Amino acid sequence: MVRLYTDRVSIGYDEGLVIRDLSVKIPNRKITTIIGSNGCGKSTLLKAITRIISYRSGSIILDGKNILKEDTKMLARKMAVLPQTQECKGGLTVGELVSYGRFPYQKGFGRLTKKDYEAIDWALEVTGTKDFKLRNVDALSGGQRQRVWIAMALAQETEIIFLDEPTTYLDMAHQLEVLELLQRLNVEQGRTIVMVLHDLNQAARFADYIIALKEGKIVKTGNCEEVINHNVLREVFHIDAEIGRDPRTNKPICITYNLLKGQSKHEKNINTYSTGTCINF
Repeated sequence: MVRLYTDRVSIGYDEGLVIRDLSVKIPNRKITTIIGSNGCGKSTLLKAITRIISYRSGSIILDGKNILKEDTKMLARKMAVLPQTQECKGGLTVGELVSYGRFPYQKGFGRLTKKDYEAIDWALEVTGTKDFKLRNVDALSGGQRQRVWIAMALAQETEIIFLDEPTTYLDMAHQLEVLELLQRLNVEQGRTIVMVLHDLNQAARFADYIIALKEGKIVKTGNCEEVINHNVLREVFHIDAEIGRDPRTNKPICITYNLLKGQSKHEKNINTYSTGTCINF
């Protein structure tokens, strides 16, 4: 069953189009990752699907309805979004910020109920931010703030969660904690997770379905075996990648790669980039 899909959607800013006539289905109750080089339209697609920005043409359908015609609160009960850049007014405590995730369920004067407080405390607990509950958000480190924003998205208790680069600002251990948390939410609670990731090996490890974009168009969709391979990475990132196997998961991993020569004026004097197992684009 597919609850969410785009049908020939075109999205742009000012006079230009970033995405043109893109049709894609988001598998229900799976983890979907969107990959691609900077500026290819990953975040733009995510923003359009979550109605942060409008689209020019086509349609985005959720549960048989165009999202443009869906009531805002009803839509917010179905999908939560963690954008790439987060902003909040100064002076908020962590608990206050996470409580904003309960907005879609509030009525009347907007007072929090027992159920709201339980959802807030659960979100703080699973993201490891409960000890920060009374602290000012502005006083936290970048990594701590990122986890608090994720807690706010979780407090929304939606069936679909969108995250734009959720591991930004996090060290390796906390990146793994966040991704394993999202995986548990998917496996244990059946939540649909859609996220933009730059780390190809994290995408291969945690995603059930990967969407590879280039210049606003889909190059390849499928599981990690179908997408994380030499030919697709060559097309999407202009690299000659060496693909191996993760000894713990048996998933494909990008071990090292060379830049293909002659791709841009910035690469004329660059011959080779070699990396470890964390490949970011």
